Order: sequence, then C-alpha cells, then structure tokens
Amino acid sequence: MTNPLPRLIERFFGQRLARQRNVSPHTIASYRDTFKLFLKFAHRRTSKLPSDLRLEDFDAELVVAFLDDLDSERRASPATYNLRLTAIRCFFRFLAFEEPAYSGQIQRVLAIPGKIGSKREVQFLTRSEIEAILSTPDRRTWVGRRDHVLILTAVQTGMRLSELVGLDRSAITIGTGAHIRCFGKGRTTPITRMLNVTLKAWLNEPPIGNGNALFPTVHGGRMSPDAVQYLLAKYVLTASKGCSSLRSKRISPHVLRHSAAMELLDAGVDSTVISLWLGHESARSTQPYLHAHLAIKEAALAKIGPFNGQSPGRFRAGDELLAFLDKL
Repeated sequence: MTNPLPRLIERFFGQRLARQRNVSPHTIASYRDTFKLFLKFAHRRTSKLPSDLRLEDFDAELVVAFLDDLDSERRASPATYNLRLTAIRCFFRFLAFEEPAYSGQIQRVLAIPGKIGSKREVQFLTRSEIEAILSTPDRRTWVGRRDHVLILTAVQTGMRLSELVGLDRSAITIGTGAHIRCFGKGRTTPITRMLNVTLKAWLNEPPIGNGNALFPTVHGGRMSPDAVQYLLAKYVLTASKGCSSLRSKRISPHVLRHSAAMELLDAGVDSTVISLWLGHESARSTQPYLHAHLAIKEAALAKIGPFNGQSPGRFRAGDELLAFLDKL
C-alpha cells in the first residue's frame, strides 16, 4: 500500500498554502522550517526515515513530545513554540478534509493548547522621532534620496519589509487617487500628498540599469532585507545625536510599520480600518496598538466616575462551590 503522507505534505505546501490560501513566501518558509524540525524529531523518536513515516505516526503524543523538546532542549520562546504549533495545526486542518477517517487523531492534535507568554508592548516612533530619522539621509545624493523615500514610504504605508523591497516602479500610481499596489497581500494602499510628491520626484529620476525595482541598489538590483536593516540602523544612530529618545529604542523596519499604525490610530482611524490598511488577516492583530496607545487609555480613565468616598465592597460568595473557587 502506498504511503500517502509524503503526497499529503506536498499537496499541503503546493496546493493548500501556495494556491488556495495564497500565503506569502515567508509563511511558506516558516512552515517548511517547522516541518523539517518535526520530521527530524519524528525520525529520532521512531527510527523511521522521514519518507517512511505514516499518517498513523503523526498522533497527538508525537506532537506534544515535539513541542516539549522545543521547550526543554531548544529553549524556544513561547512565541516560537506557538508558531510551530500553528503550522502543525494548519496541516491537520488540511488533513480533516483530505483524510476524514483520521478525524479522532486530528481532533486530538487540534486540541493541543498553545503556550501563554508575556507580551511585549509594541515599539513605535513618535512624530518627532520619525522626522529626525527622515531628515538624516543626504538628499543631495542618489543614495540619500532613495533612502529617504524608502523610509518615508515605510512609515506612511505600514508595509512589511518584504513588501517594500519587492515593490516595482509600476506598482505606483501618482496623481489623483494616488496609491501603491502591494502584491504580497493583494491590497491597494492610498498615499498621502507628501508621499505622492516625493514618489513622483523619485520616479522622474532615470532608473538604474534595466531593473524595475522601486528601491534598487546602486547596481540596479533589488535591495535585500539586510541592506534595509543596515541603512535604517545607520540613520537612527545619526539621528539619535539630536533626538535623545531614539537612543533607548531598538528600531527595525517593522517598528516603522508599527509607527504607521500608531499614526493612524492617533488620527482617530478605526482599528478595523487600520487592520485592512496593514493587510492583517484578522482585526485582532490590531489590538496591541490599542494597548500601546497611552492617550486612549487616559481617555478611557477620564470617563470613569468617582466613587464619592464609597467603597464598592468585597464580593462574598453565597454558595459552597463558589466559596471554594473564591479561595483559590
């Protein structure tokens, strides 16, 4: 009997993720890394080669053992732990349609809980910090003009780093209804008047080589994510000499994305609109920005009326079971 597991994994990546869900290359790479780790762990535990593993081997006990190994041996953070579990769950939800005969085994895997960890507050830049960084590139040079428009695009559109370096000149529409077409998540992002003018001037400069990249290297190729990380760190270091608050912050291109969200939130834009703007799959992804926005918390606190000197009193259970729970 032919082993269906290798075929199912191939279909999961090639059909389910790439074609049906149209996930980003970064998501596919993350899921791929999870499966490589999982298959290697299963090989050590069962002594079977990855290509010889069968669907019956992929039970809840094996998945839990793999997650425990991540926790104890690899010292994975809760975020990494949950990321690996998400990839496995996605595969088993795919199996629920492909192999319904294994529904019991699948449901036990899907019932494995994630790990609760401490959440770091979202890092973002204030308006003065953004302006300090934007004023740093030397716009008398081609590289300085490129870097300035790149940072401005990042902080005003909230695009991911992979989306920024993947932009082509043809993705920009200037003038009335100015916008950027982002092919990574298949969305259109409107641009401000300031960015409209800046991009128009940038597009009027002759392209380097035969490349179509909006933000090319000096040789005309597409910039790498590491190159953007490097140039941003360089400008932040220079800007921090005149803006001391930058010295205490760890600033990455993703912080520029957070800053764009906080600018929208500060302008009164609804969180569901911000979620659409950033290309989030769920509006829940925007909740951390609400938690990080101190002004919103202060406004909520101002709406709470005083107690007028009256104590709200302590809850007292009126039932033996409730009393037991109250003592926990």
